[in-house]
Amino acid sequence: MNLTSVFEPDGRIPPRYTCDGRDGSPPLGWSDVPDNVRSFVLIVDDPGAPGGTFVHWVVYDLPPEARGLPEGLPPREATAGGGAQGLNDFGRVGYGGPCPPAGPPHHYAFTLCALDTQLGLPPRKRAADVRRAMRTHVLAQTQLVGRYERARTVRAAGARGRRMA
Repeated sequence: MNLTSVFEPDGRIPPRYTCDGRDGSPPLGWSDVPDNVRSFVLIVDDPGAPGGTFVHWVVYDLPPEARGLPEGLPPREATAGGGAQGLNDFGRVGYGGPCPPAGPPHHYAFTLCALDTQLGLPPRKRAADVRRAMRTHVLAQTQLVGRYERARTVRAAGARGRRMA
């Protein structure tokens, strides 16, 4: 499988998709999927966050015909066209963009999995629950890693009260 977005592999995630900008999800597209896929899962995390891996987005049970997600997917439990969104480590449903402390770049892994089943989980599940449920059902997996760094700690209006990651 191939996963693409508005940033190149290991490229800088544009600020508009972070807490320094609009904090909306970037558009994603995927191709070269297995023929027998029954659903997709997308998990976005920062494995280098100060407190350990920090989950920024969990989307699951995306339909087999899906080939992408639009920019700025609304933070609702159900996605248009099918699928559910889980809780991120900010404690919210939907996407929570990069918001690292000042310092070296953080790397954000957008991991897409094609599954041989629909998980049938209710919305608001955490990444650990989704990973456990899909453990024996992954047909293919791909990853797009983007990076983001902040020269200094910036507290954008959307970042108030948010844990940095």
